[in-house]
Amino acid sequence: MQCGVAALATMLLAGCEVGPDFLRPDPPEANAYTPSPLVQTASAATEGGAAQRFDPNLDIPGQWWALFHSKPLNDLVERALAANPDLQAAQSALRVAEENVRAGEGAFFPTVQGNFTGSRNKTASSIAPVPANNSLYYSLYTTQLTVSYSPDVWGLNRRTVEALAAQAEAQRFQLEAAYLTLTANVVGAAIQEASLRGQIAATEDIVKTERELVGLLHRQEQLGQVAGLDVAAQEAALAQAEASLPPLRKQLAVQRDLLTALTGGFPNAELAQKFDLPGLQLPQELPVSVPAKLVLQRPDLRQAEANLHAASAQIGVAIANRLPNIALTADAGQTALTLERLFAPGSNFWTVAGSVTQPLFDGGTLLHKERATRETFEQVRAQYRATLVTAFQNVADALHALESDAVALRAAVAAEQAAKTSLDITRKQLQLGAVHYLSLLNAEQTYLNAVVALAVARGNRFADTAALFQALGGGWWNRADVVAQL
Repeated sequence: MQCGVAALATMLLAGCEVGPDFLRPDPPEANAYTPSPLVQTASAATEGGAAQRFDPNLDIPGQWWALFHSKPLNDLVERALAANPDLQAAQSALRVAEENVRAGEGAFFPTVQGNFTGSRNKTASSIAPVPANNSLYYSLYTTQLTVSYSPDVWGLNRRTVEALAAQAEAQRFQLEAAYLTLTANVVGAAIQEASLRGQIAATEDIVKTERELVGLLHRQEQLGQVAGLDVAAQEAALAQAEASLPPLRKQLAVQRDLLTALTGGFPNAELAQKFDLPGLQLPQELPVSVPAKLVLQRPDLRQAEANLHAASAQIGVAIANRLPNIALTADAGQTALTLERLFAPGSNFWTVAGSVTQPLFDGGTLLHKERATRETFEQVRAQYRATLVTAFQNVADALHALESDAVALRAAVAAEQAAKTSLDITRKQLQLGAVHYLSLLNAEQTYLNAVVALAVARGNRFADTAALFQALGGGWWNRADVVAQL
């Protein structure tokens, strides 16, 4: 008998956990991101044209943007991390989730409540008076302590807290994703600004040259060396070059507004930092995490995994709700007609009770809720798989982009050099009267396009390098303010 009581007490206190125990999904079978291994990119004989090497053994620093060696960029990112409202909202959401976990853990302990009640009463004279002194009017004072506890026999509370903890973990990695997105957006906008400034500077140089040619042709027209049609054609070329400047300046203004917003400011506040491509250094050694590490590094994958964990725990919650629920309660207190006799002998009372509640018929509600949680788990598992595929695609896209960017930059350098040589030769021949003016117009247009294309190609290498760091997870596990759990 004593063994049976001890076994029952052990079951009530320890219990079991119904439902599946969560297991982290197996890493993907893929061992590479591209069909053929990438070792390094091509190089070009120009600023920012060095070859970039891909190293699977190289880790990503927590402040990966510092690899561009730009103090203005570092300052702007730090300002954004301190003032961006979206990041602050994500931080508050994480604290909410953590408090919900702590609130859920309260179910592991008994609930203790204290109560004091005072009342003035009158008993109807047609019935026996309630107090022992047969008075129709009386006061009643009661103090009471209630203790209630529901033993977690089937693991309902433990599975509930497990789900809450998984949701907090998902929120934690949603914060990391917000952190990574913010820093990548700031770096991307700064690089885009630098590229636009390069395009604007190149276009302004072209406009200056076009104006000089217009002046030259006006003088030649006065000397009868060229026709008015040639002058008009050059003026049209000048107008076309000038017309390409406002759209570029508009894009630059938009990027400046974006950077101001990302740093939590309003567009009327001018940023002190300005960016151009010479002020940025292209990282040459690029870390490329192996696929097995990527699933641990990408915040969106870790968030999807935590969501899968929460869905798994909800299955246990649904199963436990279909099983008997045990509740234990105990009440103890004092009651008296006067305050001075509230704690006198004979005024005490107590109650100890236990109950078991088993759902017998609910129209299938609990059964279908359990089935719904199982289907939710399958849905979240498919979403995890989709996130995994997208993550690998992001890395592959960034690697292919960097490979193509290097080739495109080399071609852009060659095109710019060839166009510049052609333009210089054509100008000299025009002055000697060896070529028609249309040849100069064609050479000018070719050179303008080549110069702008070169500025774009340089910016693309920087932008896609930042995209690779973002695709690989951004190095959050190496930050001092994060307790990494890889």
